[in-house]
Amino acid sequence: MFKGSIAALITPFLDGQVDEKAFQALVSRQVAEGSHGVVPCGTTGEAPCLTEAEHKRVVELTVEAVSGRIPVIAGCGTNCTEKTIFLARQSEAAGAGGLLVVTPYYNKPTQEGLYLHFKAVAGATGLPVLIYNIPGRSAVDMTPETMARLYEACETIIGVKDATGDPERPLRQAALMGKDFIQLSGDDITALEFNQKGGAGCISVSANIAPGLCSEFQNLCLAGDFEEAGKIHQRLNPLHKNLFVETNPVPVKYAAHLLGLCRADVRLPLAPLGEGSRKIVKSALKDCGILA
Repeated sequence: MFKGSIAALITPFLDGQVDEKAFQALVSRQVAEGSHGVVPCGTTGEAPCLTEAEHKRVVELTVEAVSGRIPVIAGCGTNCTEKTIFLARQSEAAGAGGLLVVTPYYNKPTQEGLYLHFKAVAGATGLPVLIYNIPGRSAVDMTPETMARLYEACETIIGVKDATGDPERPLRQAALMGKDFIQLSGDDITALEFNQKGGAGCISVSANIAPGLCSEFQNLCLAGDFEEAGKIHQRLNPLHKNLFVETNPVPVKYAAHLLGLCRADVRLPLAPLGEGSRKIVKSALKDCGILA
C-alpha cells in the first residue's frame, strides 16, 4: 500500500502564513518526478507549530494537488491522545489516505501507555495507520513486541516509519509481524541498508530537494537491484548527511530556497540557518549535482 520514496513535505511560509501557492507547487513537483507518496504535517512540515486550522488546510491542499495520483499520509501525532484523535479525524475528513502517528513525546509513556494510545487512535478512524518510532525526538522507543501487540489488535495499524537508527530493527520487526507489515525507513542515510533488510521504502527529507533521484533509488531497491541503488545512494549521501547539519527542517528549507522553490522561513522556536551551515548545505547540493 505504502512504499518507495515518500516525501516528508516542508511547509513553506510567506509573511508568517502558509504559502499555499508554493506548497502546492512543491506537491505537484513530487508527483511529476515520480515520488510514491507524500506526508504533509510531519516533523519536516513543522506540524507542532501549525494551528489546527492550518493543519487541516495543509492536508486539503495536498489532497487537491495530488488529485488521487499518489497516497497522502497525513502526520497527526501529538503527545495528547485526544488531540491526536481530533487531528486524525480532521485529516480523514480532508481526504487523506493514511495517517502517520508519532510516539508521544515529552510525556515518556510506558510501553503499555504507547499500546493504549495507538489502540485508541487506530480505533477512531478508518484510515490505515503508520507508527512513527523516533526515540531521538520523542524520548521513548516502542519495542518490536509492543508493535506486534498493536499489529495483532488493530487491523488499521499496517506499518512503521522507523527512525531508531538500529540496523537490526527491521529484521526483528519482520520476525514478529511478517512480510505484510510495512516497514519504511525514517532516515535517508540508512535507507539502503534498511531496504536490504526488508524495508519497503523511506519517508524522505531529501525527496524535497531531489525527488526524481530518490524515486529512482527506491524503484531500484524495490526491484532488488541494490548495486545500482547503491550508486545513487552514494551520490545523494552529502545531501542526506548535510540536510541535518542543524535541526530539521531548517536546512532542507534553505536548500529549497536555493532551488527557488520557496522561502527559507521557519517558525519559532526554530531559528534561521546559520551562515556556516548555509555554506555546507549549498556545497552538498553542488556535490550531488543538484545545484550548478
